[in-house]
Amino acid sequence: MSETKNSDRAPAATTGATLDISRRKLLGTVGGVGVAGLALGAAGGAGVYAAVESPDGTSPLTSVGSTEVMFHGKHQAGIATPLQSTGHLVAFDLAPGAGRKEAAALMRRWSATARSLMAGEPASSGDTGVALDAGPSSLTVTFGFGASFFDRTQLADRRPAQLDPLPDFSSDQLDPKRSNGDLWVQIGSDDALVAFHALRAIQQDAGSAAKVRWQMNGFNRTPGATEKPMTARNLMGQIDGTGNPKPSDADFDQRIFVPDTAQPAWMAGGSYAVVRRIRMLLDTWEKLPLTEQEQVIGRKKSNGAPLSGGTETTKMQLDKFGPDGKLVIPENAHARIAAPEQNGGAAMLRRAFSYHDGIAADGTPDAGLLFVAWQADPVKGFVPVQRKLDRGDALSPFLRHEASGLFAVPGGPRAGEYVGQRLLES
Repeated sequence: MSETKNSDRAPAATTGATLDISRRKLLGTVGGVGVAGLALGAAGGAGVYAAVESPDGTSPLTSVGSTEVMFHGKHQAGIATPLQSTGHLVAFDLAPGAGRKEAAALMRRWSATARSLMAGEPASSGDTGVALDAGPSSLTVTFGFGASFFDRTQLADRRPAQLDPLPDFSSDQLDPKRSNGDLWVQIGSDDALVAFHALRAIQQDAGSAAKVRWQMNGFNRTPGATEKPMTARNLMGQIDGTGNPKPSDADFDQRIFVPDTAQPAWMAGGSYAVVRRIRMLLDTWEKLPLTEQEQVIGRKKSNGAPLSGGTETTKMQLDKFGPDGKLVIPENAHARIAAPEQNGGAAMLRRAFSYHDGIAADGTPDAGLLFVAWQADPVKGFVPVQRKLDRGDALSPFLRHEASGLFAVPGGPRAGEYVGQRLLES
């Protein structure tokens, strides 16, 4: 699993306005904070590290700014990394005529850039200076391949069966121009400028090899914004993601990551990302009385506790009846239908970003969720749960699925490797 780093860094050469990386001399350590939400879930597993000294030694960076997530590891960063406050999702299509050779060169460039930026260093070439005075800020850059990538690179025989198209769902109103793609990049950071800096570097590195197909920008609560670590709220105001898998679970790796023995071998240690742009019909939702909102979700809005009683982490009593003889948690409540025990144990790590793209043409907020769900196999994770939700989830009338994508995210690169090397050079 990707790790955070807490070690002294040798000074980097400075040219022009490039900031000396020796400013990252560490002063101490502090605990990490992880947050989660409905399709906003993030499991802990990476810490928050020391404040670091500025060039003149007068003003140390905060712990948020100095946190570094490691580029190399068994798994790519940005999967089990604690959820960041700013995110960009962007898909690329290879340019006409570009194939396996061009794709390999692109992945080398992207990996070199990601490795530098995640360490808080300038991009390997053409750095814009946008994040010159910032620390790593928990930056992660995660890369994946869409089904179409394998045809474009003459690697169709190495395309995983798990990339077969997702089934159609009744709630889908998908825009093909904002769906799928040959290549997918997820960028996350706890600083908006650091995230933007990485986005620009990745886009510039694409050069003539690939063009942006679509881009979506999101946000979450900033670490430290609450008095104590707590599960995030989505734009509907609900505490969400309480039941998200956690790295401490005995079967976490089994559910989220592709085993070392699986085929194709290049996906060992990887994961599959289902990406959905889900618009929330907030004007309609906000007209519901509080009690009706809680019946739709199956949990209390104030603290996330199940309607059957207890606290946020109390197990739902799905067979509990009220004095009126009705189930306390309604049969069509979102929390009931999505529960693993209602879906043969199916689970996924939901790690997404909220978004707000202004006011739509109809005068309603264009806002909702950039849903990213991670699993070892989408046929055993996302698909059965979404099918169940599609058949009668009380929340469905308040959601609109507007874009979709499925991507194979290979394992993390070893030292000296680039992401996807085991696919492109095997």
